[in-house]
Amino acid sequence: MNASADFWVDVMPGYAETRRLDELRATEYRHLDAHTYLDYTGSGVAAAAQIRAHTDRLLGGCYGNPHSENPTSSASTRLVERAREAILAFFNASPDEYAVVFTPNASGACRLVGEAYPFEGGGRLVLTGDNHNSVNGIREFARARGAEVVHVPVRSPGLRVRQAEVDAALGGGRGLLVFPAQSNFSGVQHPLSWVGLAHDRGYDVLLDAAAFVPANRLDLSRVHPDFVPVSWYKVFGYPTGVGSLVARREALARLRRPWFSGGTIQAVSALGGWHVLAPDETAFEDGTLNFLSIPDVEFGVRWVEDIGMDLVHRRVGCLTSLLLRRLAGLRHSGGSPMIRLYGPEGTGGRGGTVAFNVLDPRGGIVDERIVARDSAAAGISVRTGCFCNPGAGEGAFEISEHALRSTANRRMRTLDDYLGVLGLPSGGAVRASLGLVSNVADVDHLIEFLDTVYGDREPDAAGLKPRERC
Repeated sequence: MNASADFWVDVMPGYAETRRLDELRATEYRHLDAHTYLDYTGSGVAAAAQIRAHTDRLLGGCYGNPHSENPTSSASTRLVERAREAILAFFNASPDEYAVVFTPNASGACRLVGEAYPFEGGGRLVLTGDNHNSVNGIREFARARGAEVVHVPVRSPGLRVRQAEVDAALGGGRGLLVFPAQSNFSGVQHPLSWVGLAHDRGYDVLLDAAAFVPANRLDLSRVHPDFVPVSWYKVFGYPTGVGSLVARREALARLRRPWFSGGTIQAVSALGGWHVLAPDETAFEDGTLNFLSIPDVEFGVRWVEDIGMDLVHRRVGCLTSLLLRRLAGLRHSGGSPMIRLYGPEGTGGRGGTVAFNVLDPRGGIVDERIVARDSAAAGISVRTGCFCNPGAGEGAFEISEHALRSTANRRMRTLDDYLGVLGLPSGGAVRASLGLVSNVADVDHLIEFLDTVYGDREPDAAGLKPRERC
């Protein structure tokens, strides 16, 4: 049933208070009118004002490579430093405690930490099971230097990490704890109190904030992780190619970079074979910064702050609750459920990322590639697969550790071959994620699509392309 926005205002407390976002969507996000966008965990959506601001800035001034004292270089440097200040303000972080390192994205920020962190024998890298692959990759640096890698699994049915297992993993050494503030697979939000717990045990903390900060406040005056990677396009859609590592200066000083490059050194000798890195965050910014796009981050941060993060959080919470209820309510005519949900059932301790599989009338999982094909034809943007988060997928499908380890040394031709060995019915899930200007109509369209296309049907999987990667 297509429910009007006014109807849902009556049954969703707090939704009426977010009407300003509907007005904003009608004026600044008109490019969404012909599409149902439900992939905010993949990327935010840019406002028209952001594009206008970028164009006006470039047409109104001349900007050059920051590594000089000439007028155009100085103009770029001023805008880059303003962006750093805006990011610290966005996180309520003291510039005395935190620094901002510009990176291409959150993945680049994770690599900076992984390659330079002082892993050693006797130390530990502790990873929760629902980390993104850009975080999981840090384990390769840790292993290469003799550190122990410890995984804390997610557990069904809610795909949460048990506190007792975190406590146990943080014993017996020092090192680095890495976990997402919000899972990009299930929407689970982990306790930020783990940061203080890890510090008390002698660990540094990398808090992956990429999926969290688009709709939640992260106050670094209250919680003090050592490293915070973020991709700005996930927060406000534009620009792409600019991320940040927000790092405690004390922790940044302990990193040991394995190389140097243009822009990172204070002094260097070619013949003498020595170099001295810059004494500040620029020691981690390799080469020329994306100086024409970094100022767009300042505008984007101001844009979100003017809208109000609390308002965005309220809207996303209301619509997440609605989406979960309506997905759970979908039934085939015989009464069997059409949807298998993964992660928390309610909105407590979870964000606006909802993972699920479609079920046929016999209870079998509909191949996620079918849903990808059909939803695209219907003008709906959802994401399918494992979302670069294999640990959460392993927890959702309850694959045993024995089965996973038995495939470790087997080299197969395709991803489908791996799925066959593991006995999995599908290659992943469907993910619908809500964000800044999502509305009731977006949820309605998805639900109507699922009910109409898959109700009482067993879709034909013929002609699907082989899966190439996770």
